[in-house]
Parts: sequence; structure tokens; C-alpha cells
Amino acid sequence: MAHSTSGHDDLGGRFTLAGTPLTLNRLGYGAMQLAGPGVFGPPRDPEEALAVLREAVAAGIDHIDTSDFYGPHVTNRIIRDALAPYPTGLTIVTKVGARRGEDASWIEALSTAELIAAVHDNLRHLGLDALDVVNLRLSSGHHHPVDGPVEEPLQALVELKRQGLVRHIGLSHVTAGQVAAARAITEIVCVQNQYNLAHREDDALIDALASDGIAYVPYFPLGGFTPLQSETLSAVASELEATPIQVALAWLLQRAPNILLIPGTSSVAHLRDNLQAGSLRIPPEQVARLDAIGSGPEARGSALPRNG
Repeated sequence: MAHSTSGHDDLGGRFTLAGTPLTLNRLGYGAMQLAGPGVFGPPRDPEEALAVLREAVAAGIDHIDTSDFYGPHVTNRIIRDALAPYPTGLTIVTKVGARRGEDASWIEALSTAELIAAVHDNLRHLGLDALDVVNLRLSSGHHHPVDGPVEEPLQALVELKRQGLVRHIGLSHVTAGQVAAARAITEIVCVQNQYNLAHREDDALIDALASDGIAYVPYFPLGGFTPLQSETLSAVASELEATPIQVALAWLLQRAPNILLIPGTSSVAHLRDNLQAGSLRIPPEQVARLDAIGSGPEARGSALPRNG
């Protein structure tokens, strides 16, 4: 298991994915920003990208979120170059269900053939024989999840799991109805959706998953590519002698015990700042003020892109 360092040694506490042997630090790392602008092409600074990953693991992060459509193929190759042979206890979570066009567009890729190819691409570029967790991403091209059938694409992953190429299955960019439908087909260990201080549509889903021990992993926990703009957030951060980003992450960790975080960055300095959120405790009075962000005018202060 990767070791921890002082200053953020609990990394948000621990959570065990239901029905698995995987017990993870709740503060992880998302690799999306290691690719070039628009999550397309190579990184601006390849050496810094390698350094970020090595620093993350050295600091105690034990789960990394990635996908072969980041780049495409870029982040997975960087992860392999930086960390292989992988340390014991490192869990890599990847994602299938989309592909990239030559113009950097995000295109749905949910046919059985496309999903099989995507799993093999992830295996090859990460240098693995099996993938720890694969999230099936639905509703590509839509800003919010859209209800639709899950059985056909999910059965493709179930078959790959039977073959031993996939160990566990999760979902991404899905509705509560799709989560229920998927759970009737196979065991789901995590759900990855948009959620943060200003975007609270999944409150009920988070609580339902928590009762069943299923992890909820918010993407764009900081509002996406545009940082959350909130006077309340800034004021609370000042009171706690922390940054707004650290407070936004700490709020998520306190929101529910099944929330796992995957904040991304291509900077070692920003990574170190993010890690401090793992040990930040927000008092109840400030939590109440932050909770109000999701229902007030501040909720309109962030813009989210159509990817993830």
C-alpha cells in the first residue's frame, strides 16, 4: 500500500467498496487534466505530469481515475510511464462509453464492439492484465444524465468481467433510474456523476447509495473548468484559514461517508494544496452556510463542460 505523509495523513478517511476487497482513501486523484487543452493531445509539460502522479502516490493516494478517451490514450500512457510497475494497493478506475473525434469532440461509443475495444485499449495503454474498476459512461453529449436503456452496454461489461478482464463495474453520468436498472443486472460498486456545492441534483441518490455501501464519486467537484464563484465559499475559507478549493473538497467529504473525491490537476503545487482538504474539518455553522450555496443565487456561479 502506498504510504502517507504528515499534514494530510488521513486523506479523508477510508471507504470499502461494497462487495469488494477494495478499501480506499477517500481522497483520490483524477488524471483528466494530464492531457492537453480540452483533454486532447499531449500535456504542456510532460515531466510535470509524471511528477504529479508520483507525488500523488507518495502522498498516500491509492486510487486514480482515468480513461483511454482522455487524450485520447494520453493519460493512460502517462500513468504507466510514471507508476509502472504499479505499487501494491493502487487501484486504477477507468471509464468506457465514449470516444474522441479528430476535432476533439466527444462521441458516444456504447456498442458491444466499441466497449470491448475500449477495455482492451485501457488494458494495453495502462499495461495491465485486468482493470480494477470500469465505469460505464452513459448520456454522452448531454449536459445532464438522460434516462435510457442500460442492459445492452452493461451486459458487454458483465461478459468482460466473466472473462476476468474487468474486476468490478461502476456507472458514470447516469440517472437514479439507470442506477436501479443496472443494479438489477449486476453488482455496481460506484457511481460517478456531476456534484458539488452548487450542483446538488444527486442529493437523494447519494443518500440511497450510502445506505447500500456504494461509493459516489463526484466529477467536477470544483465546478468544472470554471472555479466556483461564491462569496460565501470565500468567506468560509478565510475563516478557516484555507483556500476555497480546499473548503469545497472538505465539504464533499463531510457531505456523506460514501463520497470519494478525484480532484485533478497538472501541477504538483496544486496537488499538494488539494491534499490538505483530507484533514480539514468544517464546523457545523460553516457547513450550514455552505449548504445554502446549492439553493441560492450562488448556485448559478459555475459552468460545466460536456465531458468527464
